[in-house]
Amino acid sequence: MAEYNFQEIEKKWQAYWEEHQVFKAEVDPSRPKFYTLDMFPYLSGAGLHVGHPLGYIASDIIARYKRLQGYNVLHPMGYDSFGLPAEQYAIQTGQHPAVTTEENIARYTEQLKQIGLAYDWEKEVRTSDPSYYRWTQWIFMQLFNSFYDLEADKARPIADLEARLAESGNVGLQAVCDEDTPEISAAEWQQMGEEEQQRFLLKYRMTYLAETTVNWCAALGTVLSNDEVKDGFSERGGHPVERKKMMQWSMRISAYAERLLQGLEDLAWAEPIKEMQRNWIGKSKGAEMVFQVVGSALEIKVFTTRVDTIYGVTYLALAPEHDDVEQLITEEQREEVEAYVAQAKNRSERERMADVKTISGAFTGSYAVNPFNGERIPVWVADYVLAGYGTGAVMAVPAHDERDYNFARHFGLEIRQVIEGSMEEGSFRVRGGSSKIRAFYRGFRCRRRWIRRSLF
Repeated sequence: MAEYNFQEIEKKWQAYWEEHQVFKAEVDPSRPKFYTLDMFPYLSGAGLHVGHPLGYIASDIIARYKRLQGYNVLHPMGYDSFGLPAEQYAIQTGQHPAVTTEENIARYTEQLKQIGLAYDWEKEVRTSDPSYYRWTQWIFMQLFNSFYDLEADKARPIADLEARLAESGNVGLQAVCDEDTPEISAAEWQQMGEEEQQRFLLKYRMTYLAETTVNWCAALGTVLSNDEVKDGFSERGGHPVERKKMMQWSMRISAYAERLLQGLEDLAWAEPIKEMQRNWIGKSKGAEMVFQVVGSALEIKVFTTRVDTIYGVTYLALAPEHDDVEQLITEEQREEVEAYVAQAKNRSERERMADVKTISGAFTGSYAVNPFNGERIPVWVADYVLAGYGTGAVMAVPAHDERDYNFARHFGLEIRQVIEGSMEEGSFRVRGGSSKIRAFYRGFRCRRRWIRRSLF
């Protein structure tokens, strides 16, 4: 048998593919369409690593298979060439990022072509190209100049809202807005100056300014994503990262949550994939409970999907970043709690969610009152509670929640069972006080809450 000369064979057919544009995608209504998209690589001077083809080969197999089945396949490639990786590489090498980015793209393209992947290179995308990011800026402006009308169930121009405010104020207006948005009349709107009106409109705009907890790296001079932080240090350079609140542009993506959920039903996806998407969207139905702090006018609000477990609450747990933590700390506990908060705040939310083995927390010294039975319960700070989830505070029911249970066992807190049967199957019976809970439900209009996902 003749030797398989892969270098000669690969070069021959790769040249043929390029010359005849075999993988070029064109509009062809006569054939079914199939779109295969790979995650674009970050650029570095080192070029591709083994992880790139590991994923790209799998999608390439699918793209080729679909093409053989007669599909009109679109399989593009591009480069995530804008931002921190490109900037840092340019700083390290002392070159302008435009120069290093162009060189790196040429290196990556050459390597990808040598592998023989079936890309339509005419559709190449570069996120550092003004012709690309002008559209991300355009999208931002569309969102900024829109508000979400709940009655129409869609975004509408902010100019329509201004006209509504001028005519009749916002009384009875069904629109997504900040929780603290006051009701105003048309006269009050017209009495506002231009700057005040613009601040008021930010409470409705789809993009708005708000204080958000972010991963701040002073050495790199930028905010980092959770993926770029490990054990409190930046992956790039190993610099200290601090969790702090900064003014950021945010988006009311939760306004579209119901439409996203409804849209999932029409997709021909596997049910496990759909369920993953539902979990990411994060719709929850439940109640907002208010716990009065003993000896204080302070109230702690907790969102719960299981108000029927209220008699099993043995402590409250607040996220280290919670706004009320400072006011809850007693002098006896101040040193311990402040040290814990400083340490816990510098762990990313992703780390805290993934680390189920490390149990840590600190007692604030304060107590709150259970609104159903008047019982005093201790208030703790715990990093398994996330500021961006619900209200940033949980009513802990250790007997029926794994993390609450582990926390209570670790710190010797009471564990009180109040439900019998299988919670997973939805078959349970409340021990004690069930009539009061049923009465609460009858008088409570079930509130839907969209859990905000942190962007960082």
